[in-house]
Amino acid sequence: MLLFFIRHGDPTYNPDELTPLGKRQAESLARRIAKYGADEIYVSSSNRAIQTMQPTAEILKKEPVILDWTNESHAYEEQSMPTPDGGRAWGFALPEIKQLLTSSEIRKLGAEWYEHPKFKGTKFAEGHLRIKRQTREFLAQHGYEWDEERGMYKNLNFIPETGSFEYDPTVKKASNRNEKRVVLFAHHGFGTNFLSAVLDIPFPQVCLKMNFGHTGMTVIEFGEKGEYVAPQMLTMANDGHLLADNMPTAYNNSIYF
Repeated sequence: MLLFFIRHGDPTYNPDELTPLGKRQAESLARRIAKYGADEIYVSSSNRAIQTMQPTAEILKKEPVILDWTNESHAYEEQSMPTPDGGRAWGFALPEIKQLLTSSEIRKLGAEWYEHPKFKGTKFAEGHLRIKRQTREFLAQHGYEWDEERGMYKNLNFIPETGSFEYDPTVKKASNRNEKRVVLFAHHGFGTNFLSAVLDIPFPQVCLKMNFGHTGMTVIEFGEKGEYVAPQMLTMANDGHLLADNMPTAYNNSIYF
């Protein structure tokens, strides 16, 4: 299986919608995805994510499935913190929290970074654990069940007795791969939690060292080689479709490369 995680296009947040540039980015992305196709399309319930998804669904004639748990508003409510000026911002963007997340104390805690006293009683860790749980449930629905002891996903289609995969009666033999291409349109803040859960990388390492540009495409392969699967990231936040269409390639319209 190939799992595509895509951030929405260039947005305005109030109102929640794409800018004219964002709509062009979404159309460019749709042409890229349509080249090889997609089997299932999932999308956050936010308007900007839905607008980013629509050109892809229209070209492929696929009915999208809305996943409200991927909406960034939920993650922001849980993981935003007060700022000195009386506002709110993502906790991992605040200097104090950044320093904490890179500290030796947090690194020693590893995947259980949220056990640090600073996060006790906050919704920050609660939000991460919610997304982690729902991500693992989502992957289990697609045939990959997380095995905590092994640190890998169990391929639910694998048949241990025969050493093969689920029998396919249409070809009268065991299928050796899950060929599905699954696409999820969502958000940056949510995405840092999502990738942490999918790849089993501690959240502090993801939120501080990985980022997503508008319509950036991250592709993760669940390669079938046996009963257990260790997914691999093939590309992250790739915006080659924008370059191919002679559109600006930039991070948040600020860093051009």
